[in-house]
Amino acid sequence: MTKPVLRFAPSPNGRLHLGHAYSALFTATWAERLGGRFLVRIEDTDPTRSKPEFTEAILADLAWLGLAWEEPVWHQSTRFPVYAAHADRLKAMDLLYPCFCSRTDVAASSGATDPDGAPVYGGTCRHLDPGRVAERLAAGDPVQWRLRMDEAVARTGLLTYAVAQPTPLDRPQIRYAQPLRWGDAVIQRKGTPTSYHLSVVVDDEAQGVTHVTRGRDMEASTDIHVLLQMLLGLTQPLYTFHRLLLDETGRKLSKSRQSRSLADLRDAGWTADAVRAHLGFGS
Repeated sequence: MTKPVLRFAPSPNGRLHLGHAYSALFTATWAERLGGRFLVRIEDTDPTRSKPEFTEAILADLAWLGLAWEEPVWHQSTRFPVYAAHADRLKAMDLLYPCFCSRTDVAASSGATDPDGAPVYGGTCRHLDPGRVAERLAAGDPVQWRLRMDEAVARTGLLTYAVAQPTPLDRPQIRYAQPLRWGDAVIQRKGTPTSYHLSVVVDDEAQGVTHVTRGRDMEASTDIHVLLQMLLGLTQPLYTFHRLLLDETGRKLSKSRQSRSLADLRDAGWTADAVRAHLGFGS
């Protein structure tokens, strides 16, 4: 039988905090208990926010926590042609269309919000004149490619996925995906041939990932991943959504809110053993 494969896949746009440490330790612990493999993947598809120094710091922090992973570490920035090829498959199915709207445009045209609280796209560019679209593409106007969500769902029908809670050893439960609530999701962002949604399902397939462990805040996005897996003929892993670490205000820890990093804790005198024990992974 193939060994279980689990991965921790941070974005190098800041330093790791306790929430990342919990996710990494949770994943590595269950890889060990399942007798499987633990991978680290760097999700550096955003060229403006991803920094090499953050990648180095991430790997140093994980090693400080006592984690070991298989080499080589995959860097998504080296796999853009692979993602573009998968996006081209969706375009050949006539399921992607170019969108030239700015965030302001999207907000102005939206009448609803998605599960993350962002405006649902109103579909403005679905109705552009094909000649005008060709002109703008030829001119090199900034463009992103969106999924024709209603048509994609019509092709796949009812979508389900298996969740094991609270650990990957529990009896799987079947949940229903609801991708329509996301509207026409972006599959290729401006300035890059992919999005988180596309690259994560492509790489999970390529690396043979069998168990995906994520924070509970990421469960809703699984709607889109299950849909893409079905459209592209990719294997669906088993999902486990672990608890989130919250700050004193009750909000989840976040790089954008400058939550205290592992480096800050280390400078304040915390040891790796103290961090692991604080997170419930003491020996």
